[in-house]
Order: sequence, then structure tokens, then C-alpha cells
Amino acid sequence: MTAPVEEQALRVLLPSFRGPELPPEWARLLADGAGGICLFGSNLTGRTEDAAALTAAIHAARPGALVAVDEEGGDVTRLHVRTGSPVLGAAALGAIDDLALTEAVGSMVGADLAAVGIDLDLGPVADVNSNPDNPVIGTRSFGADADLVARHVAGWVGGLQAHGVAACVKHFPGHGDTAQDSHLALPVVDAPLAALAERELVPFAGAVAEGAAAVMTSHILLPAIDDLLPATLAPAVLEILRDRLGFQGAIVSDALDMVGASAGRGIPEAAVLALAAGCDLLCIGPLEDEPGIRRIQAAIVEAVRTGRLPAARLADAVARVDRLATHLTDPSPSRTAPDENVRCAGLTEAARGAFVVEGELPDLAGARVVSVGTPANIAVGEGPWGLEPDVVVPPGDVLPAGPVVVQVRDAHRRPEVGAMLQAVEGPAVVVEWGWPGERTGWADRPHPRICTRGSSRPAVRAVEGIMREAGWDR
Repeated sequence: MTAPVEEQALRVLLPSFRGPELPPEWARLLADGAGGICLFGSNLTGRTEDAAALTAAIHAARPGALVAVDEEGGDVTRLHVRTGSPVLGAAALGAIDDLALTEAVGSMVGADLAAVGIDLDLGPVADVNSNPDNPVIGTRSFGADADLVARHVAGWVGGLQAHGVAACVKHFPGHGDTAQDSHLALPVVDAPLAALAERELVPFAGAVAEGAAAVMTSHILLPAIDDLLPATLAPAVLEILRDRLGFQGAIVSDALDMVGASAGRGIPEAAVLALAAGCDLLCIGPLEDEPGIRRIQAAIVEAVRTGRLPAARLADAVARVDRLATHLTDPSPSRTAPDENVRCAGLTEAARGAFVVEGELPDLAGARVVSVGTPANIAVGEGPWGLEPDVVVPPGDVLPAGPVVVQVRDAHRRPEVGAMLQAVEGPAVVVEWGWPGERTGWADRPHPRICTRGSSRPAVRAVEGIMREAGWDR
């Protein structure tokens, strides 16, 4: 029996809320048919039992509802937002280039998520980070080579999905060649379709071949295909995923509250356009309250009634969402997350294989750890990164005299940070936790540098080991 259009309009929504408990109004949304809930760091306390209780409440409100989360490993973690990820991130794994290790990391993430009742992981990132100045992808990508990224995306997906957790690879058709953040603007990738096919589409083709359950769209403009609408809202872009790559799973939109999708049109209109273009499940961030979700629902219902959104398209989206909620489910899950001390010890040794160490470290006896407090991008979110600092200084401030270990993120994109490194006096070691860019602004200073390709607990332990070999005594 076909559900009423009002229920169908909720089924294609994946909204979010704030706080560690399911609010009554969100329970009502689920009972009325909402497709699920996307959890963010603000929903998770870092305690496994709290996460499991929250997902159980969501599933109790509507059995079959999806619980989704961004758990990429490395810099992007929600389950471990208080302590940092226990697994290496994509850029480190790509640099090590050990497919068995990448699959094992995907499996560790899958075990973590399955253990607390997560159904859908909004990862891994399949973007080819061809632009080193990319402000939002960077270390979330496996690298700058399309074939390498494709191999590791497929391995990570296989490891994750072995635990009954659906993978959602992102951000189709590729967010790597951008210099803007689609949370804050509408980036443009001005490349011909042939170039996109040789680079951006390659990892997504690999993910489809591996059987990835879902693919997430990007809010970027591709003038070679559609010079007016971002990919999420552009039928011609999503047809490439369906027709050229043969993907038959669920197409998930990136969050529609992002500027790249809803600026100038609002979230309800963006939702209608995304469904009409071919998206099946629409992400909405935690700043939208329950009345706002009802307005989006109403806009979808009205679009069906006026013929702007074909009823068959909405019904097809609902069917794909429902299949996503069931086709990977293990009816009697018995897997548990591996012991953290065991996995972190092995990954700490592996992390050193991803590092680039430039120059010879000085004697670090008595060295203080100084972090340059650059804000994280919205996708990463605020959380611990790098070594625990003794001092945090704002970008553009004066660094204390050495011996110091200076922690930075993407210093090559920040001239004010380069100026700080140029001016620091005394022995200094720079630890670059972001993308390993050029020594912009401090090229003539011989400070040794450790490039880690992202932060994680194993990478932190590996850096501590290198520093202790140089006399660091903390």
C-alpha cells in the first residue's frame, strides 16, 4: 500500500537536532515517517553507552529509521569528537598505500559504528585532492592521484560494509579541485567533462563497482554540465551517476542548509529541486528546528500536488531510502569493536610510514609545544588535534622563543602563519597536521618539519615517539 504523500515527504528527509537526547518533537517526526536522523558531535558524549542509547531511542521511535554519522577517521570523527579518532585518516592511508591496512581501518570504523547502532556512515571521501589549497577536503582525501584514491575508497568501503553499516561515498562528482568551502560559498569546478571523467569520476566508479550503498552529492557548480545549478540540484550531473556509472543505490544530498545549496532559494526550495534532480535522501543540519522540517515537508507535498515534482519520482526516492535501511542489515549482529589499545598500537607504527620528516630535529629537551589556533573547517568541526599544547597562540601573534614544537594546520594556505614561522627565534620544529603544502612565507628558515597528513590518536603517538628520540622529555 502506497504511503500518503505527507509521509513520503518525510521519508526522504535526514534531519538533525542538537543535544545528546532525542527531543519529543523529533520523536514525533520519526513516528510520522522521517527517514532518519544524522548525528553530529553535539549529539555524542564520547561514551559508547550514551551513543547506543540514543540510536536505540531513534530506532524505537520508528523501526527502520536510518541513523547516520560522519565518521571518516583521522580529522573527521563524531563518535570520538572528545578525544580524536583512534584510526588513521584518508591522506595518511593513501600515503602508506597498503590496501590491506585501508580495508582494516574501514573495518574498524564499521565495527565501532555497528556496536552503537549506526546504520549509515557518510564516508569515505572519494574526492581527488588535486588542489593543495582546497580548504575543506585536504587530508580527508586519500590523495591527488585518481587511481590511488579509487583503490583505497573501494578498500575502505569493503571493510566498512562487512559490518552491516552502509557506506555513503562523497562528494559526487568530486570536490577536490576547489579553492572554496561549499558550506560557505558555491565553488566552481571549471573543467570539461572529459577531464572530469579521467580524474573526478574514477574513484566513484570504483566505489560503485565495490557495491557502495549510497553516494553523496556536492554543492559545486560544473559549467561544462550545468552552468546554473549546483550538482545536488542539477539533473544532468546526477544522470552521470545513474546512467554512466550505473549506480542504483541511494543518492544522498550534502546538507541543504549549506550556502552552496540553499543560498538565494531557501532550504524548502532546494529540497524540491534536489528530489527532482534525482536525490533520494536529503541531509539537513542541526540548526533547522522542527517547524523548519515541517516547512520542508510541506514544500515537497505542494510540489507534488502542483506537478513540479512528479509523484513517481518521490515514490522512487522513498523506495531507495527504504532499501538503504534494510539491504545491509545484519539480523543478528555479533561483531564488536576491536580493543582500542591493540588497534592503536599497530596504527601508531603504521602512521610513521605516512610522515614526511624534513631536516634533522634539534635537541628537544625542555621544548614547549605551541599550537597556532587556526579554526577547523566546518566539516572537521572543533575538537582535539595534534599534541596537547603547553601554549595556544592566535594566528598572526608572536611565537615564543625556542626550543619549541610549533603545531600548525595547512600553514601553506595562511600567510599570517607563515610570517609567524619566519619570525620564530631559537630551535623550532614545525609539525604540520594538515595537507603537506609548500613552506609559504618561511621558505628561507631551516626549521625541521614533520608532515603527518592529518591528526588522529595513532599519529599523535607517532609524533611523540619521534620527538622523544630527539630528547623531548614530556
